[in-house]
Amino acid sequence: MLAEYDALIENSTWSLVPKPASVNVVTGKWIFRHKFNTDGTLARYKAHWVVRGFTQKEGVDYDETFSPVVKPATIRVVLNIATSSSWPIHQLDVKNAFLHGDLKETVYCAQPAGFVDSSRPDHVCLLRKSLYGLKQAPRTWFHRFRSFLLSLGFHASKSDTSLFILQRDDSIAYLLVYVDDIILTASTPRALHHVISSIKREFSMTDLGELHHFLGINVTPNTHGLFLCQQQYALEVLERAKMLNCKPVSTPIDTQSKLSAHDGCLLDNPTLYRSLAGALQYLTLTRPDLSYAVQQVCLFMHAPRDSHMQLVKRILQYLRGTTHFGLQLYKSSPLDLVAYIDAVWAGCPDTRKSTSGFCVFLGHNLLSWSSKRQATVSRSSAEAEYRGVANCVAEACWLRQLLHELRRPPTRATIVYCDNVSASYIASNPIQHQRTKHIEIDLHFVRDRVALGDIRVLHVPSSSQFADLFTKGLPSQVFHEFRTSLNILPHGVPAEGGC
Repeated sequence: MLAEYDALIENSTWSLVPKPASVNVVTGKWIFRHKFNTDGTLARYKAHWVVRGFTQKEGVDYDETFSPVVKPATIRVVLNIATSSSWPIHQLDVKNAFLHGDLKETVYCAQPAGFVDSSRPDHVCLLRKSLYGLKQAPRTWFHRFRSFLLSLGFHASKSDTSLFILQRDDSIAYLLVYVDDIILTASTPRALHHVISSIKREFSMTDLGELHHFLGINVTPNTHGLFLCQQQYALEVLERAKMLNCKPVSTPIDTQSKLSAHDGCLLDNPTLYRSLAGALQYLTLTRPDLSYAVQQVCLFMHAPRDSHMQLVKRILQYLRGTTHFGLQLYKSSPLDLVAYIDAVWAGCPDTRKSTSGFCVFLGHNLLSWSSKRQATVSRSSAEAEYRGVANCVAEACWLRQLLHELRRPPTRATIVYCDNVSASYIASNPIQHQRTKHIEIDLHFVRDRVALGDIRVLHVPSSSQFADLFTKGLPSQVFHEFRTSLNILPHGVPAEGGC
């Protein structure tokens, strides 16, 4: 507590002033936390003076609160480039990051408990800088850090505003920001250490060395590249559900599962269901094999029933046998994008909306994936597939733009594989008739990209359609085959995969 208080005083976080009449005074409390190592052992104790943001008043002591964080696909792209080029990758941690943000609003805060000035007990803190718990704290910190990086010569990516790029002479550096966690990689060790030393002069920061644990993801170098795994987090989820000793199953969802919003009885207490569904959703950062099953359970968060809880338990049973699985990123991977897209027409028994899914590879490495129910009802399987193609093409275009900004542009058009012949044909031929007019926007979007030469939509047999894993339950043998093709492997058993 004393160390935290001294840091606040040294940072000139506030000034003590007499309490003005009729002002909102934000209260606070001390929060004590345990920081753990990647293996689950205790690393250190931490104390934070955290204000109660819910006591703030909109328009009085805060306005905008949004703060961007780096996209998971951006992290995988940067790691792919760094691994393929054998660049050093470091992780940085800014101490008391939220205390560096400069406040524009006038905010009054109560003095910290245990450290009230005995000579001025009735005074309040007029905040100059942000504190943990303030609604605008993440935003003020990001703007402060962004301004500093721009002064160093970095420029923010247009594709992802939490990605910063620095190019000087023959060296280039990429910096990713997720709140106060930072990944930094550079083409030379000299450029990397120059950036680190520059940041250290401005902020109190710890260089944690080579990337090993980021956002709950273990990053393990191996002879093939990098292995991304959330094993410790998966075990914590199983423990929360009291299913550490459950019997494993071979797939997260069966081939017949078509959940309805009306099957079974409503859960008396849906809190656990929602908590587990949210936790499983976070696991899909490195486990795309869970995406479809998790997407299904997330559809019923508003009113979960016992049949939906059974699917959650099945996912956890599958997870119990595969906690050591993760995503393998390979070295020396070509920088060409290849995508697979699939859709199940009218799969929802309640709304008859379709489910579409896609996965995008950069060379042999899986970068991006999605499993999502479509927003509108499709009148044919071709329409459902084509809407899925449009979503996949949008993601591929974004990735192409990102690669251009990273100075690693693709060398050829992105191949989009679809197992629907009609959708493949419509994408390449300027024919429009009564049955396709109602999807005109998607038609023009995809065709424009095909005409520009950025995208090619080709047919692929269903037996090689890896995106099936994101749209339906599959038999065990097919599921395991496709899972391996997506580079989802057990720890320590890398095998060449990809497209």
